[in-house]
This record gives sequence, structure tokens and C-alpha cells, in this order.
Amino acid sequence: MAFAFHNNKDEYFKQQKDNAAEFIHPFVQGYMNIDSKLKVLEIGCAEGGVLASFLEKRVQGVGIELSQYRLDLANNYLSAQFHKEQFSLINKNIYDIDPQKDLPFLFDLVILKDVIEHIPQQEKVLSEMKKLLAPGGKIFFGFPPWQMPFGGHQQICNSKFLHLVPYIHLLPRFLYKGILKLFKEPQGIVDELMDIKSTGISLERFERICAQNDYKIVNKTLFLFNPIYKYKFKLTPRKQFGIISAIPYFRNYFTTCGYYLIEKK
Repeated sequence: MAFAFHNNKDEYFKQQKDNAAEFIHPFVQGYMNIDSKLKVLEIGCAEGGVLASFLEKRVQGVGIELSQYRLDLANNYLSAQFHKEQFSLINKNIYDIDPQKDLPFLFDLVILKDVIEHIPQQEKVLSEMKKLLAPGGKIFFGFPPWQMPFGGHQQICNSKFLHLVPYIHLLPRFLYKGILKLFKEPQGIVDELMDIKSTGISLERFERICAQNDYKIVNKTLFLFNPIYKYKFKLTPRKQFGIISAIPYFRNYFTTCGYYLIEKK
């Protein structure tokens, strides 16, 4: 069965909110004040935990989420804590968003936390996000490199064996899919893992896409132990060793998360 926190939405919401407050806020605070003047957009907001951490700082927030079920949960969680005037939620694919029609304003901070590795046509989405930014606006990304031990998100598997096997997602597609079926994973999980195999992204590819779209990286931290592991597994977050961070491609296999803050050049 998949790890409990993937099914316990109350716990998942709290983990995401606490993680954002403890680690994402300090990462961006050196470049902007998190206060009532800030306008924040989260793309792929899920149940709204990350967005909630910013709303607690009295920002104006908008969340976009493709899953109506998860957006309904976000609305329940956020409505219980914040005034409706402070946030809005949109059930759309990011590629279907018309900024002039769908969004109330441009944003000082756009957040994609554990989202970019699920989005197809990543070059396109980075280009399109320029239309969402206010002058001086920045975009935060937090994501696992595809080649890291669990970069395939196999932890969502029902099989206790599969969700603990590192690097299995790096097998050829036919072999990986065959193993998932051998362990009787539901078709929905198989399809999701195959989609992630198509969209997973390395640190080098992400940085290359940023450069191609005329973004500048203003802050960057690679982690040996992802900060969210503090809440999921009781592991102390740890930055990646400098010598490993300096070796392109190789670093992907041992880096469980990358934090980036980028802005238009």
C-alpha cells in the first residue's frame, strides 16, 4: 500500500504547509518581502498546503489545479482559515489559462512545488509563465531530478516492495511497465508512472530550458535529503555536498531535490 501520507489528505496538507513555511519562505525572502503587498500564484496547488503558508503571511493568493477533487479539498482547507477575499482557486490546465480573463492580477511570485516534473512541454510552460509575472516577478521551483533514487514517484505504488526500490524507474519503458503489471499495480498508477517517465526532468535540462527562455537563476540549492523528508520520514534535511553538486549529470543520481528561484533577464 502507498505511504500513508499520500492518502491522508489532512496530514499531506499540514506537511506541505509546514515545509513551505520552514524552507521555501526563507529561500525566497532574501529577494522579496512576504507580506500583504505580495501577490502569489501557485500552479498545481493540489490541496493548498503551500499556498496556505503564504496566505498566513497575508499575501493575496491564487491557486491553479487540474484535479477538481483536489481543488475542492483546497477550497475546504483554505476557507476554514482565510477570508474568501484573500484567495481564489481555478480548475484549469495551465496551458488553458488566459491571464487577462482568468487571473485577477499579475504576480510577484509564482510557485511550482513538485509540479514541473509532471508537466509536458516544459519549454512551453516556462515561456508562457512570463505572461504571469509582474515587473520584477520571480518563479520558485522545487522538484526531484528524474534520475534520483525515487524520481519516478514509485512511492505511490501499492506494492510495499516497489515503493521502496530505488532507481527502478530508470529501466526501459517496456520492462518498467511489465514489472508494475507483474506486481498488479492498478492501471491508473501504471499510467501515472508512465506519464512521469515521459516528463521527468534533470537539473541540467531544467537549467538549459531556463537559459533558452531568457531566465536568470537568482537562487539555487540542491539537497541530498529533500526538506519534505523531515515531515515524511523524520530525516534531517541536508544540502548536497559541494563536490557532488559540481559534477553535472552525476549529481542527479544523488540529489533528491532542487530549489530554484528564477526571474526574467
